[in-house]
This record gives sequence, structure tokens and C-alpha cells, in this order.
Amino acid sequence: MTVTPKSIIEDIKKKNPNINRVIFTGCGASMADLYPGYYFIAHESKKMISAIMQANEFNYDTPKDVGENTIVITASLGGTTPESIAATKHARELGAHVVTLSHDANSAIVKEAEYQLIHGFEEDYANKTAKMTLALQLAVEIVNQFEGYEFYDEAQTAFDGLFDLINHEANMVTPAAEEFAAKYKDDKTIYVLGSGATAGAAYSTASFLFMEMQWISAPTIHSGEFFHGPFELALKNTPYLLFVNDGPTRHLDARALEFMQRFDAKITVIDAKDHNLASIASKNVIDYFNPMLITGVMRVYAEKLSEARKHPLTQRRYMWKLENY
Repeated sequence: MTVTPKSIIEDIKKKNPNINRVIFTGCGASMADLYPGYYFIAHESKKMISAIMQANEFNYDTPKDVGENTIVITASLGGTTPESIAATKHARELGAHVVTLSHDANSAIVKEAEYQLIHGFEEDYANKTAKMTLALQLAVEIVNQFEGYEFYDEAQTAFDGLFDLINHEANMVTPAAEEFAAKYKDDKTIYVLGSGATAGAAYSTASFLFMEMQWISAPTIHSGEFFHGPFELALKNTPYLLFVNDGPTRHLDARALEFMQRFDAKITVIDAKDHNLASIASKNVIDYFNPMLITGVMRVYAEKLSEARKHPLTQRRYMWKLENY
């Protein structure tokens, strides 16, 4: 029998129909990949508490009610992140139902979990978002199975079309990505903005594609928070990357864009509407599919930036080189 998000949540429900809390926990990009799942439950569930936690925070400052009525979803791409392995083990020791997402079926984190979902990564641009997509699929199943989700079928339609759309759009953006790379290759700082379900993708882009992989300082700003302090730095040629959602929070992103344009900032926009998200996702579910599409497209921009800067995405100072940190 093939293990799926649906079958996993069905099994958990058989064991305990009284689940009332879902915690998503991980480190780095894997934690950011869990954000759409957290966001979905936080916005669609009328009964469950949803939280997202950094794995070592979960280990050292565990919420007191984690137990048999909790689902904990952990993630690690290679399955070797020590803090995330410890969080997976800790959650099981507390009696929670633990699902882990990893690229490596034989990894340490997979061995510690009660349920495992193994995903792709290298195959194509869509598979770069596989972990994020699985987190959202788990969240949709949790809400639907435990309390009902009226737009469940519409969400499944969007899932069915998502990967083909991501690959199609990613393969179309090379000219725009090369323009971005030429425009930003000498910048020491790039401000990254996003909102809604895409806030995690903005954080991931800033912290990992820019800071970790390119050594570019990249503060992350929620589009709605831009006007509560950060907009003071909007000057001529200040470098911004703005993710614009197609859905309920689009107004927040558009408002930030309008302000930046007033002061002639250096702006690159990746807009889900420009990449035809509405062709697969109805207005009832579209917000939750923005981060996957934008992340898939953004990967091309990151690759072209690394080429322009002659700084491979695999280059590191510390990661994989230091044993103790």
C-alpha cells in the first residue's frame, strides 16, 4: 500500500479522533517549507491550534500540552539535522503522533518517526517544492478528516496541476532571471518581502538562497509590516525582491510595491498572477498555493544570480566544513 498524506491522517484518526493541536517543527529551509501547512490550519480550522516552531526551541521549550492529542510534523531534507532528529524523537517520547518529511528514506530522522513521507528534490523545479507541498497536503487532510473542509475537492484539483504549472513557468523565466541577476549581482543587501502563506517562502529565500548560498545580507520583511518601520529605508535604488500573492493578501503586497515605486527603489517582482496560478487553483484555495509556485520560479532567479556572481549555490564557509557549531 502506498503511503500518502491521506492514508497517514486516516491512520492517526483511527488511533485518536480527539486531535486538537498540530505543531510543525524543523530548522532552516525545512522549517520554512512547513509554513504553508501551518498557515492553512491556522486559517481554515475552527477547532485546532496550529503552531510552527524552530526544532531546538521545541526541544528546549516544549509546549506543555504536547501529547497524545497532538500531531507533530517534522522535516529535514537530508534527514541528518541533529535538532530536527531530536525533535522527532522528543515528540514521540511525549506520546504525539509524529510525521516526518525527508528526501532520504534511510536517514536518521525517518527512523525516529512514526510516519514517513519521502519526497523528490533534484528531478526538476517542481520537486524543489515537494516538501512544502506535502506539508500542505497533510494540513488539508487534517482539517478535512477531523472537521470537514468544504473546498477539499478544489484543493485536490490545484495539487493535481501544481507541479506541471511550476515546471512550465520556471522554464519560461530565464530572460527575467538573467535580467535580475545582472541588476543585483553587485548588491550587498537585498530586502525580501512577502505575505500570507508566502511569508515563509520570503524568509527561506532571504536566509538560504541569499544569505547562506550567496553571502548577501537579506532582511525579510512581511509586506504588511513594511509600513511599520522598514519603509524608512525605501530610497532610490534600494534593492527589493517582492513576492506578490494571487489571493486574499495581494493588497498587502501591492501596497508595498506602490510605495517603493514612489521613491524609485530597485524592485523585482515575482507575481503568482503573472505565472497563471489561477489556472489551477480556485479563489477558495489559491492563497495556499502561492508559495510553491513562487518558490519554484525563484529557484531559476537564484541560479542565474549565482552564475552572474560566479558564486555557486553549493559554496559555503561553515556548513559541511565545521564539526562543532
